[in-house]
Amino acid sequence: MKLHIINTGFFKLDGGAMFGVVPKTLWQRTNPADENNLCNWAMRCLLIEDGDRLILIDNGIGDKQDAKFFSHYYLNGDASLDSSLKAAGFNHSDITDMFLTHLHFDHCGGGVKYNSGGKPELVFPNAKYWTNKDHWEWATKPNAREKASFLKENLMPMEESGHLDFVDLNNTSQFPQFEVLTADGHTDKQMIPKINYKGKTIVFAADLLPSIGHIPLPYVMGYDTRPLLTLTEKEAFLNEAADKEYIIFMEHDPINECCTVKHTEKGVRLDKTFSLNEIL
Repeated sequence: MKLHIINTGFFKLDGGAMFGVVPKTLWQRTNPADENNLCNWAMRCLLIEDGDRLILIDNGIGDKQDAKFFSHYYLNGDASLDSSLKAAGFNHSDITDMFLTHLHFDHCGGGVKYNSGGKPELVFPNAKYWTNKDHWEWATKPNAREKASFLKENLMPMEESGHLDFVDLNNTSQFPQFEVLTADGHTDKQMIPKINYKGKTIVFAADLLPSIGHIPLPYVMGYDTRPLLTLTEKEAFLNEAADKEYIIFMEHDPINECCTVKHTEKGVRLDKTFSLNEIL
């Protein structure tokens, strides 16, 4: 098995929304905001090369939305889904499995594009697009709070193309490369892959732990639909990560790719940060 980081660029979100009830004087220590109170965030994906399977976990925001949409998110950075795949030695047609932790637009928007005729088509024509039945129902019949994050143009082409498939959360043997942890605080049945790699466990944290700035328990995103449940899920995860020395791969941290955590008198806190390449 080989792992490849797929950087898809950066975008900006309101700092208060990203840290919920935590005061700016505290969260800006790790995530300084610009003059508009916006913080920069990565959209860092992971490619698993294993035998004849090439599994991409999440795919960023994509580029098919209109200028008004992108004016809210200030896309920046030199990296893109295309350039990162190319740098890893692959192209779109090589991907066999598109594994989506959840279906918010910054995690799945890069999986669908518009062709020259303005019609949607899959970016990865030979891939199965994986979610789970509960989350698909949640995303395609969205609540008012999340409706703006679940975009039909990102979702329906997966189903209409016949490439949509569902992970069996009771038996994830479809992916022997990793275990699947589910978390419901951010959105219903978010999937968190736990990858067994060279005797270590690498956890693709997605939005369960967006950055090192979110390690303290009260630092919960305002986007989470069930913030008290996030507290419980995050506490259990961080304790397990500290006990078992998990490597946490962070999708949104603008600087740090990976971290480990440790037990302290104040609870679980940051131990070390490092790049994924340091352990490959």
